[in-house]
Amino acid sequence: MPATSHVRIGRVYDPPSAADGARVLVDRIWPRGLRKDAARLEEWAKDVAPSTELRTWYGHDPAKFDEFRRRYAAELQGPEQAAALNRLRALAADGPLTLLTATREVDISQAAVLARLLTEDA
Repeated sequence: MPATSHVRIGRVYDPPSAADGARVLVDRIWPRGLRKDAARLEEWAKDVAPSTELRTWYGHDPAKFDEFRRRYAAELQGPEQAAALNRLRALAADGPLTLLTATREVDISQAAVLARLLTEDA
């Protein structure tokens, strides 16, 4: 099996970079104030995003991140979520992949959890 290429995380509001490779939004809700053509996305992977219930409970509270990561990993076991995660794996295998989110704290976001899962698979 080929090694997974570089998986990065970033904010969807940041300017695109040539090093981004495939740019995939991993939020369930479209980011405020961002035109769809300005995002320059390969895909919008809504099915891999946390549920509304989990996102609301978490609220990007750093103290809840470990529990968020556990609950989110459990959600990713669902059939639609697993298929969306497999799609990200395929994109990562083809070249650089940048997982994008609108949150200000990307290091404690679903993008960070997904990036870790994808790089552990390598």
